[in-house]
Amino acid sequence: MWLEIAAVATIIVWYFYFWDIKPRHFPPGPKWLPFVGNLFEFLQLHKKLKYVHLVWQHWAETYGPIVGVKLGLDTIVVISDYKLASELLVLNEYEGRPDGFLFRLRAFGKRLGVVFTDGPFGLEQRKFCLKQLKLNGFGKSSMEDLIGQEVSEFSAYLASKCGKGLQDIYHTINVHVMNVLWSMIAGKRFSHTDEKLTLLLEQIHTSFCLQDMSGGVLNQVPIYRFFGAGKQIFNKHKHVVSLLNSFLKETIDEHRINLDPENINDVIDAYLLEIQQRNSENDFSFTEDQLIVTLMDLFMAGSDSTTNTISFLVEMLTQHPDVQQRAQNEIDSVCRGRDVCLADRKQLDYVEAVIMEVQRFCNVAPLTIPHRTKEKVKLDKYIIPKDTTVLVNLYSIHMDNKYWQDPETFRPERFLDSEGRVKFVDRLIPFGMGRRRCLGETLGRASVFKFVTAILKNFNLTAADTIAKKFSPIDGAILFPSPFTVQITPRMPVS
Repeated sequence: MWLEIAAVATIIVWYFYFWDIKPRHFPPGPKWLPFVGNLFEFLQLHKKLKYVHLVWQHWAETYGPIVGVKLGLDTIVVISDYKLASELLVLNEYEGRPDGFLFRLRAFGKRLGVVFTDGPFGLEQRKFCLKQLKLNGFGKSSMEDLIGQEVSEFSAYLASKCGKGLQDIYHTINVHVMNVLWSMIAGKRFSHTDEKLTLLLEQIHTSFCLQDMSGGVLNQVPIYRFFGAGKQIFNKHKHVVSLLNSFLKETIDEHRINLDPENINDVIDAYLLEIQQRNSENDFSFTEDQLIVTLMDLFMAGSDSTTNTISFLVEMLTQHPDVQQRAQNEIDSVCRGRDVCLADRKQLDYVEAVIMEVQRFCNVAPLTIPHRTKEKVKLDKYIIPKDTTVLVNLYSIHMDNKYWQDPETFRPERFLDSEGRVKFVDRLIPFGMGRRRCLGETLGRASVFKFVTAILKNFNLTAADTIAKKFSPIDGAILFPSPFTVQITPRMPVS
């Protein structure tokens, strides 16, 4: 009995003093506690500061631009400096993705999909997915046609709401943005009155708000899922995953029944055909489970980040009517008597500057998707060990006082030169940078431009409540606009 107690005590002491300690030359940060590391301090700061990125900002101000912490099981390094981030993000050693309980919860207990996979498997899956998206219009002129169809229906919806009181247009934006990507993936689109889609989008929204890019408590302390609030969060995550799995499997089954190898219409068709061909060669790297998680990655990535950017743009336009008016005047001058097209971006300098300033000021994704060091990495005078989770605090870069001078001020003119031409600033990185740059950047940029210019050309927007007049986003894996309403009035066409 006493021998067993002594053995356990020895193991605990060994853990405290020899294993659960900071590695040599690890980046500075708060002192670790045994087992939990800095988790309690992180949660306390989050409760006080309201936003996860502000916790990392606080620690950066205390310890410097490279901060190292331990949150439960996870060792994490956060970079808050542009030059250091740009140095690290291009390294092969940095392009891994972390593993963990929550990442596997959505992937049948495995490492699947295109967002949280790496190595040869992840690279092959990303290449196949991107190739099929391109074959179905991604980055081509037909992509603008798809966006244009959704923009046209969205504009018609807004026109039908003119003079009918205050409007919350977030859900309608979300559906039409989602339709562009879903047309390429599944060859179909949704109505904004589709109840099943409404439920799915609401659940995805909830899921994002329960997470943060560092992995979250469930990932850092998986045992938390058996207790109190942790159990509730875990059950909500499971519910969202179950709903998405059911919806995606039903969609895949429909495609399988109608699959014609001589007539491939979308990404799902192409993937199902690839499964058949690979299986006949005893290659099982392409599976239905992998397809489901890949679609989940695309569905979640394609639904909220672009929608939130457009919604934040609407919010900023209502808060700054002078900006709205100047952007409308520019569109009227360049696109008199016709719709705006993507080629007009080269002439709509102020509109581009407004979009860029919203991306900087509102920070839809204040932190990059987590990366994992595949090997030991030297950064500045510090050593980041293998299998460390690394994040870049884009908020800190976009709100750097030393560079932007007045970052808390919404000022599109910062992206214009002395001649009024748009200037592209390398420190504006809303889609990240390096080898794991956002896969959907091309579609995201095009969608934001087309939707926003359609709104500006055809409607005047007025803030209708105090929420719309104050920037107070909802925290989560990405930032969401607090629900707000606007007054929509039609603009007279300029001939």
